[in-house]
Amino acid sequence: MTAAGLGAAAAGVADADAPALPEATASKLPPWRGFNLLNKFNGRNDPFAERDFEWLAELGFNFVRLPMDYRMWIQEGDWTRFRESTLKQIDHAVDLGTRHGIHVCLNFHRAPGYTVAQPPEERSLWSDEEALRVCGLHWAHFAERYKGVSNRQLSFDLFNEPPKLAPPTYRRVVGRVCDAIRQRDEGRLIICDGRDWGNTAPTELAGLGVAASTRGYAPIHVSHYRASWMNGADQWPEPTWPIEEGGVHWDKETLQTRQIAPWQRLENQGVGVMVGEFGAYNKTPHRVVLAWMRDYVDLWTVAGWGWAMWNFTGSMGILDSDRADVEYENWHGHKLDRQMLTLAQGRKTT
Repeated sequence: MTAAGLGAAAAGVADADAPALPEATASKLPPWRGFNLLNKFNGRNDPFAERDFEWLAELGFNFVRLPMDYRMWIQEGDWTRFRESTLKQIDHAVDLGTRHGIHVCLNFHRAPGYTVAQPPEERSLWSDEEALRVCGLHWAHFAERYKGVSNRQLSFDLFNEPPKLAPPTYRRVVGRVCDAIRQRDEGRLIICDGRDWGNTAPTELAGLGVAASTRGYAPIHVSHYRASWMNGADQWPEPTWPIEEGGVHWDKETLQTRQIAPWQRLENQGVGVMVGEFGAYNKTPHRVVLAWMRDYVDLWTVAGWGWAMWNFTGSMGILDSDRADVEYENWHGHKLDRQMLTLAQGRKTT
């Protein structure tokens, strides 16, 4: 099958009653609403479930980000050889998105040469020429695979949460990978996370024809209280909202100043913006999470940005989050946090 034919096959056919997806360009991303699905996150290699797409559509969402681990589609540790069986599962996710009116954003959470997770990569994407070449090879394969799939349906988010980098280094790496993609599919919508683990607006990327993705985790004492993967989080005092953290009084105004305004300035340079991840771990008091999340959602709505919560099902999500202080609603046999759902939908709560 030709690359264009494979792309068309992966795109599938939309259900007759699936809502039309909005236009999406690098300079203006639509106000998507959705979640991260973790089926291929950090060592997992589970197939994507149609049930998730059906339920998201039923709840009115139109976006999923798939944070993936490249090790799941390489053969026998050779990062230049691809395993077709895994790639077909990703094809299926793109197909499911099309059928159910949900945009699919493919993300390398672990890219050849970089991950924010453990263990770290042996080579560095930011300084090692071979790692950069191989990362470009992977993205070029995806670009060719999905050539012909509309940007309304599909986007590429290159690397999850780059570390503290010199801006010219980030621009050089993004430019090289974008070139590899555009040699196979010149029009593909490309999104780039901010530097400093998604928190710093990457103004150096203006002019590259890419969009940008920020985060909704600040302040960290609210979002990651008692999170097992955060050193010392079990020693933090129980958070409030507003909160004092590191000598800063965090409230809605602080969120606007620190987390919104810099990205609005980037948007004014022709770089579209969205929130690729947000949420709070299940040990933060529910009332605090809702108050904090309400302020973020209000600000993102005014800014006209889309967002994707981490995650749909699990400790930071709206389903089966195992919070001790929530009156869950039984929904399809699962425990639904209705108040958090309403906020994730972008609707007002009392």
